[in-house]
Amino acid sequence: MTSTTPLLDTVEQEPDRPALATVIWLHGLGADGHDFASLPPQLGVSPDLAIRYVFPHAPIIPVTVNMGTRMHAWYDIVTMDARGQDEVGIRRSATAIEALIAREVDRGIPSSRIVLAGFSQGSAMALFTGLRHEAPLAGIVALSGYLPLHESLPAEASAANHQAALLLAHGAHDNVVPYRLGQHTADILQAAGYDVDWHTYEMAHQVCLEEVQEIGRFLTKVLTSVDGQPQSASAGASESSE
Repeated sequence: MTSTTPLLDTVEQEPDRPALATVIWLHGLGADGHDFASLPPQLGVSPDLAIRYVFPHAPIIPVTVNMGTRMHAWYDIVTMDARGQDEVGIRRSATAIEALIAREVDRGIPSSRIVLAGFSQGSAMALFTGLRHEAPLAGIVALSGYLPLHESLPAEASAANHQAALLLAHGAHDNVVPYRLGQHTADILQAAGYDVDWHTYEMAHQVCLEEVQEIGRFLTKVLTSVDGQPQSASAGASESSE
């Protein structure tokens, strides 16, 4: 069924051959779709994976914690203590992200070859949306973020994505999204039986080279383990040894 939700504006990067997979990458608060557009060449993934990268722009809304300044945001943050609890905004953005997933399916990419990724507030939306998506995804990458509305997950979680591969990473010195929020998210998901690959890096609210390399290994793994896509066992082993 074609979604009636208006599509978000996006920055897109096509592979050098027909796309076989898609990574939808969600930016953080106040950034936009260009923020991580330079990342794909640094991931070290094989061109044979033929990944289309989609970087959507979040809507422009007033953000209370920033004195009501209008900026790209997936949802409002009223106070730092109530982080991530703008339920109306979160669910509205999840619907918009679902529409992007539906477009990729319409363009011929099975849901099982779609990865949702995000940084900070985008990480929160990747987790919120991906864990509720009705069809299986290849995986979810959540960097320097947290799981919003986690109390509602048990009732709303998709059985199709209970076995989805999850890569969670956080800076030990993050002064924007405290490390404890990332660790708490990993603990909650592990306790619920999710396949969580949790990484801590000696950094602040940012992305580091080691983390980028880990993301590349994760994408290689999840996008070569479905549908018989190319990547020999020996090639997979060499990836993990780097």
